[in-house]
Amino acid sequence: MIITVASLKGGVGKTTTAIHLAAYFSGKAKTVLVDGDPNRTSAKWATRGNPAFHVVPEEETALAARRHDHVIIDTRARPDTDHLQALARGCDLLILPCTPSSYSMDALIATIKELRLLGAERYRILLTIIPPRPMTDGDRAREMILRAGLPLFAAEIRRTVAFERSALEGITVDQVKGNDTAGLAWRDYERVAAEIEAMYGKATEQAIGI
Repeated sequence: MIITVASLKGGVGKTTTAIHLAAYFSGKAKTVLVDGDPNRTSAKWATRGNPAFHVVPEEETALAARRHDHVIIDTRARPDTDHLQALARGCDLLILPCTPSSYSMDALIATIKELRLLGAERYRILLTIIPPRPMTDGDRAREMILRAGLPLFAAEIRRTVAFERSALEGITVDQVKGNDTAGLAWRDYERVAAEIEAMYGKATEQAIGI
């Protein structure tokens, strides 16, 4: 599979999502994470740890794709309409992380028309950095996205300081010690991956030789 992660604004967990999906799928088949962000955040994260998957610059995408079963692409932030459509055409699934903050939702609303042109099978929105209950920000954001008729992951990613620690240490959140929510946060991404596998199960099975 080729999975691209793009964000309509910064600070929504784009790179975090790309890293954790790459970590999950690397346990299934050979996986590479392509760092297409000019800030090289994924590459810097990898140098701080020892990930089970390769991280390569955007310029090596073609070569990496020939050598790996799954390709996860971390793109530059804030793509324009033409770039967004090109990203969707160039992958099996375009994931758009979105937080329940007003700024993130405004960015999403501003591109709803363009998103619909992509076709629902080409992309899916992922709600991230969801605050804990009793706060209802996540519920309200989910309701608004579904009411707009946009494709949305059933799974969502909770807000936890464990993600900040994992970024600093160059590890994934399931490897963070001493944080009660770290394991739960990893399971959030496992649920996202399970939805992807359900959508593209045949490709995944072929990649691992079933």
